Amino acid sequence: MPIRLLPDLLISQIAAGEVVERPASVLKEVLENALDAGSQAIQIQLEEGGVKLIRVSDDGCGIPKEELPLALTRHATSKIASLEDLERVATLGFRGEALASVAAVARLTLTSRAAGAGHAWKLAAHGSGEAEPAALAAGTVVEMRDLYYNTPARRKFLKSEGTEFAHCADAVKRVALAHPGVAFSLSHNGRVSLSLPKADLAGRVGAILGQDFLAECRRVEAGIQGLSIVGYAAQPAWSRPGRDAQYVFVNGRFVRDKLLAHALREAYQDMLHGSRHPGYALFIEIDPAAVDVNVHPAKTEVRFRDGRAVHQFVYHAVHKALSQVISDPSREVQTASPGLTALGGNAGATSGPVHADSGYGQRPPAVPAWNPPRQGSLGVAEPSASSYLAFAAAARQGSGPASAFPGGGSFAPAAAADAPGQEAPPLGYALAQLHGIYVLAQNARGLILVDMHAAHERILYEKLKTAYDSKAVPTQALLIPAVFSASAHEVAAVEEHGATMAELGFELASLGPNELALRSVPQLLAGGDPVNLARSLLAELMEHGASQVSTARRNELLATLACHGAVRARRLLTVPEMNALLRQMEETERADQCNHGRPTWTELSLADLDKLFLRGQ
Repeated sequence: MPIRLLPDLLISQIAAGEVVERPASVLKEVLENALDAGSQAIQIQLEEGGVKLIRVSDDGCGIPKEELPLALTRHATSKIASLEDLERVATLGFRGEALASVAAVARLTLTSRAAGAGHAWKLAAHGSGEAEPAALAAGTVVEMRDLYYNTPARRKFLKSEGTEFAHCADAVKRVALAHPGVAFSLSHNGRVSLSLPKADLAGRVGAILGQDFLAECRRVEAGIQGLSIVGYAAQPAWSRPGRDAQYVFVNGRFVRDKLLAHALREAYQDMLHGSRHPGYALFIEIDPAAVDVNVHPAKTEVRFRDGRAVHQFVYHAVHKALSQVISDPSREVQTASPGLTALGGNAGATSGPVHADSGYGQRPPAVPAWNPPRQGSLGVAEPSASSYLAFAAAARQGSGPASAFPGGGSFAPAAAADAPGQEAPPLGYALAQLHGIYVLAQNARGLILVDMHAAHERILYEKLKTAYDSKAVPTQALLIPAVFSASAHEVAAVEEHGATMAELGFELASLGPNELALRSVPQLLAGGDPVNLARSLLAELMEHGASQVSTARRNELLATLACHGAVRARRLLTVPEMNALLRQMEETERADQCNHGRPTWTELSLADLDKLFLRGQ
């Protein structure tokens, strides 16, 4: 066949195949044009999932009559004029292809009134080509009807009406997230499905992702020269089976970028449970000259000039936000109800005097200061006995004699945590154990529930990582070496990987072809089962080798050791031990989740407890 030029209509239809994938693609392009026009309020009307009708009305600057035909012409734009403009694109749209591509596969009508014009003008893409007078207060109305009416083969690939509308709603939410100062209204088949008034960033994120997301997230805010990031990253406990709650924007543009996705996965490492996915809404601002947005027809991918620097910046910003310790007053808390505030503040009805009908009679006395800790049997800092005795005395003054609990716990319901000038620790003070699994504690707001194994596991894991990184893992020699039977493979692994095991604090020696002796273990794990710990280490070394343990598998190995070394369920703790655990949790990074991503503690405020027992109703 001879080489020949394609007709203009066919060229536009080919371009539409790249730009107009489905109704949501059309809607995204039109919304971006509306925002580039400086709109403050945008109304979207859809019919049959956007296949029959998409109408977008804005109050932007409008288009003059003489430029309306150009707006429907391919590669006609007011946003770039040279290569320098293309290299510093600061608008959402810039190619000038969207309206022409849509007009090639649908019936498109454009109505606009420029600022200062006496009235609006209307132009139909498939009409006479002449603009007609129209009525419009201000801005522009883009109306698309019957998508793919002239390419029925493409229409067969569209999904059901409900599916296409869901994609359109997602497109509106993405655009609205990045522009909280713009009001949006979305209706489908005459029924309003989304109404977003102007708001600040937190208000818009809460309206789209939900107030439960805001209650379970951390604020992310960091910046260096030419690069900044703000937004919210959900705590690992707020995770999803899919990636539907992941929003990343670069200069106001929603993107799906592999480099950014990898940086965020790394930031959540060791904190997610199973195959769960985190949620976040992050907004990156970068010098337009340092990012190329012209690499994908739908503009959903970008390319950074210095990708490694951006990767490290995003990773450290999110990792730092997620690693805030519980005692940091600026952090958000993991709570049982989304209405609770940060640990540094008060929570509604929990502030001020005790309830008049509570039976306590008066505000309990102040809690004495907590004395410097000492190292305890759990491998965590254990408070001195005098500190707890003073605390117990204050509890007795407020509520009568403290009653003994099984396992060394005590019941001190009115121990003060909110007395002026005597603030209690964020996780409060231990009251008792529940079934040898959970620690019950009281703080200024109400009741704290702690999974003691999960909490101790995170503490040990972070300490092991710090010690291993500094090449200073303290060891504890066993008074009597632990001798156990082993397979020939395990004996060979001891001989091959002795140096690696020594770096981790384990000293193993062969006593024969099927017998090993364990002479020392890491001091942090001295309370665990030494033989079980040694077998776990040998299993990892045999499966992955020493080179892998020292790199990618290192954290997994340390997590395994921490899990086996943490205090086990059904072990009865003394009250000082329980308080020691709470204090260490407050000073440990990522103490809200264990190494497997499960939550370690939760809080029930007095308001929550009052609702539970219908008090005041």
